[in-house]
This record gives sequence, C-alpha cells and structure tokens, in this order.
Amino acid sequence: MRILLLGEYSNVHNALAQGLRQLGHQVTVASNGDFWKDYPRDIDLKRTTGLQGKIGFAIRFLRSLPKLRGYDVVQLINPLFMELKAERLFALYRYLRKHNKCVFLCAFGMDHFWVNECRTRMPLRYSDFNLGNQLRHNADALRETADWIGTTKEQLNKLIANDCDAIIAGLYEYWVCYQPLFPDKTVFIPFPIKMPNPPTDLTPIGTKVRIFIGINKSRHAYKGTDVMLAAAMKLVEKYPNKVELVKAESVPFAEYQRLMDGCDLILDQLYSYTPSMNPLLAMSKGIICVGGGEPEAYELLQEQHLHPIINVLPNEEDVFRQLELAITNKEELMKRKVQSVLYVDKHHEYIKVARQYEALYKAHLPAESSPQ
Repeated sequence: MRILLLGEYSNVHNALAQGLRQLGHQVTVASNGDFWKDYPRDIDLKRTTGLQGKIGFAIRFLRSLPKLRGYDVVQLINPLFMELKAERLFALYRYLRKHNKCVFLCAFGMDHFWVNECRTRMPLRYSDFNLGNQLRHNADALRETADWIGTTKEQLNKLIANDCDAIIAGLYEYWVCYQPLFPDKTVFIPFPIKMPNPPTDLTPIGTKVRIFIGINKSRHAYKGTDVMLAAAMKLVEKYPNKVELVKAESVPFAEYQRLMDGCDLILDQLYSYTPSMNPLLAMSKGIICVGGGEPEAYELLQEQHLHPIINVLPNEEDVFRQLELAITNKEELMKRKVQSVLYVDKHHEYIKVARQYEALYKAHLPAESSPQ
C-alpha cells in the first residue's frame, strides 16, 4: 500500500511509518516535526514566523500538494493536520478526499469531541477539562474550550469525523469520547513504540532513585506538570539522599531521550488514564511511569496481569504519597521496571501495532478503484 501520514504528535506517525515499512508498505510522513520536538519526516511542513517564513511555507506547501495525492491511505493526525487556519483546511481536506482512496482521522489529542465530551457528558472521572462533575477553569482549559466549541474548528472536526472512513483512537480517553458518537467507525489501536535494540539492561537502582520530568511551560498547568513537579521537589527536599530529580524543559526529542536514559521513574500527564507516547517510550527502557494507570485502560487492552504504572490521583498530595511509597521499596520498583518493558513490548511494539493499522486499512480499501 501507498500510505501518507499527515501531521505529527509525539513521534506517533514516525514510529508507525517505520513499522509499516517493515511490513513492506511505501510510507510518506508529511509534518512540521511537532514544532520544536523536530521528529523525522519525509516532507517538511514546518512553518516559521515572519514574512519570509510565511512566504517560504507557502512555496513549500504549494510544491508539496502534488505529493499528497495518489495514496491508498491518508491518515490525519488531527482535524488541524497542518499549520493552517481551520477555514483553509476544508478545501485541503476535500482535495485529499478527492485524490486518494481512503482517509482516516486520528483521535490522539485536542479536538472538538475531546473538549465537548469532557465538558458535557463527562465519561471520565477526571480529565483535562473536568475533575468529577466540576469543570476546570484554568487558562489552558478555557482557551481550548473557546477554540473548539462553536467555532470553525468544531465545524471542521465534525465534517472530517462524519466523512472519513474510520476514526482511530490511540488512548482509552479518546476512545471513550468518540466511540459512543461514532460506534460504527471508531477503532482503538495502541500507540506504536520502537523497542530499544539491544534491549535495555535493567541494572539495580542506585543509592538515589532518579525521577525524570519533561516540562513544556506552555502547557504546564494544563497537563498537570506543575502539580507533579511540586510533589517531586517536595520529595527531594524531604529525602535529599534518596532521590534525584532530572528535568527536561522544552528540548528536542533527541535531547529529551538523552536526559531520560538512566532514570527510574517518569512523571507525566497527571489528568490522564493512560500513558501517552513519552512515558511509553520511557517504559520501553524500563523507566516506570507515574501518572495514568486506571483499571479501564487495562481492561480495554484486555491486560489482567501486567500493571506496571504507578497510578496517581490528580492532586499534589497523592502524587507525593505514591512517590514516597515507591522510593521506600526498591525491590517492588525493580519488578515494575521489568513489567514496564514487557507491557510495552506486548501492547505497543511498533510492528505489532503496524499490523493492526494494516488490517484496518485493508478492511476499508475499495475492492476495485484507484486514486485519481
């Protein structure tokens, strides 16, 4: 199959492309590299600021248009799959629909249905937009609500969701928001992770437990990094001889990985039910995720035995309590390290995941047609 993966979130499309290529498919990734993270791509759609940046992007975009047609599969990372205003993406979506066989929409992050469901139906006990039956009113939640409710972005999301061939949810959270609304076209497929080669050597934990946290200041409060960081700093203050904190602040992906390597725990996404790409990558290296590990997520994966994630409630007190408990039992931490690697290899290994995508694509490809 000829496959176009359009857009990027946290290395999902780059990792998936590598898996699909291993299965013999011709895959093109077109993206902006997910901004400063700078993930690999085949067609660079990065947009820089200033007049020259706008002109350069316009030229590269127009030159790339012919390269976005003639595929068996086009997969959009999000309704906002390029750095263009939503108003302009309507025409581009129709162009993609016309000149390719199948189009798939990913439910991987911020969009109208994620925002709206978490604010109205509230299928999750806590999320980026609610804590219990109370709405969150932090600046990020309010901004995203204003962006996606009653706007052109909402209209674009609804058009694509209703028109596309299938919707792929990458986490339990997104699946539970989309599946009731689009039961016949929503599919859950776990995120793809390329396991370390050779496998990570899980050496015993040292004198200090090393805790890693990635900080994106533009989304600090929204993702709960501020709360987790405060709890970790409180832990370091109380146990200076037992804990070391490693911080990565808005760095490119390669530097992020370098700083992560050798750590024992990773703090990530306080308001999540499940680990996303960065903690999954960490888990593949034997680094334990402290974050979302709710029973519903394990159930969706039909996983009854491997439960390596240290699940925390979305408040500083519980994060501190769980971290304090974790550092006092290094034998239990080593068991979770081993389980973390096994968990990712079982559910997220990139070729296994690519096979699930391959099966989905084949199920929707028309029997006798060719791209125009």
